[in-house]
Amino acid sequence: MSISGSMYAGISGLTVHSQAMSVIGNNLANSSTIGYKSATTQFEDVFYSTVSTSNGLSQVGHGATVASIYQSFSQGSYESSTSDTAVAIGGNGFFMVNNPNTGERYYTRAGNFQFDQYGYLVDAHGYRVQGWDAASTKANGVVQTQGALSSLQLTSYQSPPSATSSVFLSVNLNKAAEDKNNDAADPFFSVFNDWDGQAESPMGDSQYSYQTTMTVYDEAGTAHELTVYFDKVSDDAVASQAGGSQVWEYVVTCDPADDGRIIDGQKLNTTSAAGLLMTGTLTFNSSGIMQGMTAFTLGSTATGDLHDLANWTPAEFSEDGYPVFTANFSGSPNASTPDATAAHNIELNLGLRNEGTGWAAGMVSNAAAIGNNFSAIDTFDSPELIAGASTAYASASSTYDQSQDGYATGYLQGIEVSRDGVISGQYSNGQIVDLFVLGLADFNNPQGLILQGGTLYTEGSDSGSARIGRANSSSYGTIASNTLEQSNVDMSTEMVRLITTQRGYSANAKIITTADSMLQEAISLKR
Repeated sequence: MSISGSMYAGISGLTVHSQAMSVIGNNLANSSTIGYKSATTQFEDVFYSTVSTSNGLSQVGHGATVASIYQSFSQGSYESSTSDTAVAIGGNGFFMVNNPNTGERYYTRAGNFQFDQYGYLVDAHGYRVQGWDAASTKANGVVQTQGALSSLQLTSYQSPPSATSSVFLSVNLNKAAEDKNNDAADPFFSVFNDWDGQAESPMGDSQYSYQTTMTVYDEAGTAHELTVYFDKVSDDAVASQAGGSQVWEYVVTCDPADDGRIIDGQKLNTTSAAGLLMTGTLTFNSSGIMQGMTAFTLGSTATGDLHDLANWTPAEFSEDGYPVFTANFSGSPNASTPDATAAHNIELNLGLRNEGTGWAAGMVSNAAAIGNNFSAIDTFDSPELIAGASTAYASASSTYDQSQDGYATGYLQGIEVSRDGVISGQYSNGQIVDLFVLGLADFNNPQGLILQGGTLYTEGSDSGSARIGRANSSSYGTIASNTLEQSNVDMSTEMVRLITTQRGYSANAKIITTADSMLQEAISLKR
């Protein structure tokens, strides 16, 4: 190599070390940038000249050039965030975001997302996050997706109401309780007979042994109170027939003013039966374990006096095997009996369910047929006692547990994201609704992605096409919620590179100054 050649080699050294310094500076500048991936400059030597030597032909190099700038996609550390929509990927994969103006798709590891004014989940640039709507079904416990990959948009901040369809009530009825209400002709329906839906207080405090109240909801999400009254049946004649069994009567009621049923052309809220939804009996053995249950509701063919026990027929059963009553809170003419087209049917679960299809063969046709005859009390054709069933132990009457499945309109209060990438809404009515599933992309060669700034990448010819899937499946990583992925820049490594690059630059500069001195020396020879 000539002296001038050494100068050009030095210049190439200055060039590559300058570029390396730029990469190091960019790494250090982005050491706190969310989702940033560090880069490393890799050098290679350039072409060679062949020269003759005493030992034969040899080669002399002509400097260095930048072979590549290698992007490190190693995992960055996690940083906690107070934002519900801040997410990070643990493992392989990139979030996908679309420019709403051009439709161009970008890929990023930065999960600092938020909802914009239009309900779209967007990144810091306003680009829309891609994924799927969540289906209401699951397969093997995994939330399914529905529809095509699209921009995730929250179109409603409300959870619609749901009418109560099931009531669970577990009580203990004191075995030692006295019969507070005894009708000699109808001892099993004394409380029923004493109910007066037209009175200011339909049921007096002295007319029952125990009562419990719960809130249920109609189709519009309006709350209504159901009250269940219990009274022990202890008529001497009944007790002797029962052979040690305990019998309790019960009635299920609502506020008479809320009772919108219309039967036989009569509005129930104008009758003494207003608010009476179901009546029946519970039979317990001497140990306080429930053995049988009857349930009667106002039949669709009822006529005349709707408070007459002859109009109250054995209740129908739900698909789960519990007796059903109808609550018409809306006043719709097509919602007053279980078979009506708009009926609001509610199953009553006191702890005994029917594994069969109906009532036992000996069940009476209406409540009036029982009279004071204990033997006329029958039960389900195949009763099954469930866990948490009501009891009749010798301890104070109390409510063990009560629940119902209805709820009012709810308003979005928070967002949670699962490790599978399922985005769920938490609503004020206690509901958690699966909304979306985040989409992830992976590549055969992430090094081939093209940097676009803003920690965004686009596909390149060397990256291969994106493989699209969901978190926690196949080669895709998992999602960490309330978390952001920090830059993976290693400050100590970058400082070492800074020093070695500076020394390399100085050495190449020395080559140029030394070669210049040699040229000056050669020029001075002709003087």
